[in-house]
Amino acid sequence: MVVDDNNSNFLNRPVTLNSKNNLLEIEEHMYILDDVEKPNVFRNMFPYSEVPKIPFNDRIVPHNMPKDIWITDTTFRDGQQSRTPYSTDQIVHIYDAFHRLGGPKGIIRQCEFFLYSKKDRDAVYKCMEKGYKFPEITSWIRASKKDFELVKEIGLKETGILVSCSDYHIFYKMKMTRKQALEHYLGVVRECLETGISPRCHLEDITRSDIYGFVIPFCLELMKLKDEYGIPVKIRACDTMGYGVNFPGAVIPRSVPGIIYGLKEHAGVPSELLEWHGHNDFYKAVNNSTTAWLYGASAVNSALFGIGERTGNTPLEAMVFEYAQLRGTLDGMDTTVITELAEYYEKEIGYHIPERTPFVGKNFNVTRAGIHADGLLKNEEIYNIFDTDKLLNRPVLVAVSNTSGLAGLSRFLMTVMFLITGKFRAVLSEPTASIQTLI
Repeated sequence: MVVDDNNSNFLNRPVTLNSKNNLLEIEEHMYILDDVEKPNVFRNMFPYSEVPKIPFNDRIVPHNMPKDIWITDTTFRDGQQSRTPYSTDQIVHIYDAFHRLGGPKGIIRQCEFFLYSKKDRDAVYKCMEKGYKFPEITSWIRASKKDFELVKEIGLKETGILVSCSDYHIFYKMKMTRKQALEHYLGVVRECLETGISPRCHLEDITRSDIYGFVIPFCLELMKLKDEYGIPVKIRACDTMGYGVNFPGAVIPRSVPGIIYGLKEHAGVPSELLEWHGHNDFYKAVNNSTTAWLYGASAVNSALFGIGERTGNTPLEAMVFEYAQLRGTLDGMDTTVITELAEYYEKEIGYHIPERTPFVGKNFNVTRAGIHADGLLKNEEIYNIFDTDKLLNRPVLVAVSNTSGLAGLSRFLMTVMFLITGKFRAVLSEPTASIQTLI
């Protein structure tokens, strides 16, 4: 008599103690690959000729924020492939700034680099010469043995590998079945581990994938390889098209809480090996990234000023302030570096940042309305998000327009006084005397 191994495992599921709630638990399901004959493209949610739908089943998963969370950066990879390539000197300058921004605790934990060209590799070598612990330098390569050897030769410990996981990619782009794709990916990851390099598996298009029919079974196998080789295998959940939503009770694969919960609880991916990579096609990149933290991912991937494919990636500077709001502290991050980087992009790189971009746009803390200017005259906190002068070297300003009124004009003259004297607080505390002096 032949015994089905999967069925045998299911019947002999272990009973374990949950250390968080001190209750005995038994896994209800076994997650095995669903090797479908035809692709499941979730046409009920993604009717191509219509706006995508957000269905709900009201299955709620709990918050489970890790003890340690951090930010990773893709400015030199995803960010760079969507714009004119940076020069080597520009990359080194930006990398230096990330080191200062991340502070002594290395909240900006990693930067990923291309290794394709000599210019790419030169930038990596120059950044490595800095000797910084953080941001750690990692790579993104084609999944080939030759490239793995290149990573090892350069001296990097980790590299990103593309493992597209939706049937859109598996069937339509790669022309494979799910079983063929899974076996191909596992072979590539094993090759990477054989060279002693830690693979970071980029699960492309996860928000259109079959989470329990492909993603969870695949990640279960990846965790087995992690244990076999004793080398970390990271999972980067990539919301490639920005379809993810953070609404409680939304249906997977669009549910960010559902995806993170499934990867942690059912695939056994530890928080420290779990990372979210978002895109902004539906204006949800920041919210979805924060949600990934809240439900169990330690890492959130981002790009400076959100520069990335199509509508861009999660802005790095936004996640700095999301971190501070969630933790109640900046943990040593130097946020004034954000302003330095914005000025560098404008003046040295020639990149125009839209004026109303939060934290970095020219007008992000400038008011024109007279009623707002009147409030600023009475108490700056009324119409300024926080002490932008202290945290960003950007004092709150007033611009004069036909709606400014006397209060707006008064505040504008104070602004001019500040620009002349550089003493914003003194001008604010004695506005009348300061303006009389100016006149």
